[in-house]
Amino acid sequence: MKTFTIKQQDRSVVELGKADKQMKKLINIVGDLTVSTRPDYFKSLVRAITGQQISVQAASAIFSRLEKLLDNRIEPDAILNIPDDDLRSIGLSRQKIRYLQDLTAKVHAGILDFTRIEKITNSEAIKELTSIKGIGKWTSEMFLIFSLGRMNVLAVDDIGIQRGAKWLYEVDKTERRQILLDKRPVWDPHLTIASFYLWEVVHLGFDKKYQSIDDIT
Repeated sequence: MKTFTIKQQDRSVVELGKADKQMKKLINIVGDLTVSTRPDYFKSLVRAITGQQISVQAASAIFSRLEKLLDNRIEPDAILNIPDDDLRSIGLSRQKIRYLQDLTAKVHAGILDFTRIEKITNSEAIKELTSIKGIGKWTSEMFLIFSLGRMNVLAVDDIGIQRGAKWLYEVDKTERRQILLDKRPVWDPHLTIASFYLWEVVHLGFDKKYQSIDDIT
């Protein structure tokens, strides 16, 4: 993993705060952010597939066993040569094995070309990624943010972002997705930065400790 820092004085952060006063309050409280990224594209997608619908702890354990099985070579050629039984033995379901094999085969054949993915638009990249079995829209959006480093992505169906928005804008649970849709044109072109700050609401426990952001300030 690599990291980068989002600073309060960055032009993009300042612009986001000017566009949304409530977001500016959050930025002022949270301050600078350090973000971890996954620049190994193939490995990032393999990790995403192995971690689907299980706990973070279980996902981490299975991925560690996969790394050991492949001698730390999370690469298409390595996965292609591993028998299904070996993959089953480390805790992967038959369905996830099929997903990994589909991803591996398409990368190996050049159908999924990461060099091309780097150059196309967000919507085009999501379309290509979701053509892979087991990779949905949310996984694609996380890949755009944490692997490709795209700074104008808003995953409106991400529960963490929804929880942060519900608390920050004091809306009902039924409105938390809609508030993201309403704010999208306000935050554009800094949707990813807004997402990082909304994730911090949950990470720091603000939504459990305080009724509203004004209780902090």
